[in-house]
Order: sequence, then C-alpha cells, then structure tokens
Amino acid sequence: MSRHYRRAGALGAAVVAAVAFATPASAGPAQPADDPDFTLFAKEVTSDEGAEPQPTAPPAAGDTFSFASDLFRSKGGEKVGRDGVTCTVVRQTEQGGDIMCVGTFVLTGDPAGQITGQTLTAFSLTEEGPAEFEIAVTGGTGDFQDARGYINATEDGDHERLDFHLTG
Repeated sequence: MSRHYRRAGALGAAVVAAVAFATPASAGPAQPADDPDFTLFAKEVTSDEGAEPQPTAPPAAGDTFSFASDLFRSKGGEKVGRDGVTCTVVRQTEQGGDIMCVGTFVLTGDPAGQITGQTLTAFSLTEEGPAEFEIAVTGGTGDFQDARGYINATEDGDHERLDFHLTG
C-alpha cells in the first residue's frame, strides 16, 4: 500500500496507492486453520488502460482512486487470492494530507472467505511513502466471518508485505 500512497502524493486526482489491501484465486490454504497470524504478499495488478496519467496538481480533499492486487503466499509463490481497494483524500495540506482507504481481501483455498479492512493514514508530497502502516480488520465472510484484528503493511520491493493478526 505504501507504493500506492506514494502515487497518491504524486498523481493528484488520478492517484493509485497503499495500502495495501491485497487477492483471482488458487488452490491451497491461505493460512493454517489453527494459526490466526499469517503473512501474504500483494502485487498490484496493472490496468489494461495503459500508462498512468502524469501528475497535473497535488491531490485535493475528495479525490478518489482505486487499485487491485493479487495475493501470494510468498514472493513469486502460490497465488491465494485478490483484493480491491478504494481510497479518498480526506484532508489536504501543502505537505500532503490524510487518505482513507477501504478494501476487501478475497482468500481462496482452505480456509476461504473475505476479510474487510480500512485505514486512515497520512501521505506526504515530499516523502516516498510510509515505511509501514496498519489496517483495521472490520469483518469477514466464510471462514473469516468473525474476524477482527489488524494487518501490518510494509513495502517489500515490488510487493507489499501484509502481516495478518486476526482474532475471532
């Protein structure tokens, strides 16, 4: 997701970014059934529309963007799902502002289901992006129907590392 936040600062109204919520699907479990903590790696899916637009102005409050990623058990490893995220700039300053993102992770295999999350985090027009941030888990479906907890997101090369810490 931090990769996405960096773009939010750079691309204004046409931004794409962070947080990484991260998952079309594959076989195999997304996590061991008895372990509520697991790690996935998200890699953004590029658009068929071609190159991203170049920045014309800093982002303003109300600007929105969305992005999607595929989720993997390890970098270059087994694909275990997909995600979709929508973000809105909610506060804008000369140096950056705040961005609120809501997303859903779709996990396949055993266990399977959806995990929803959201975050409010700062972005900078001068910095590369947050080193790491947390996403609040707000619910789920299927095997994750009672999910609560958080996801720690950090940039990891051309992937986003997502450390899930679930309860329920």
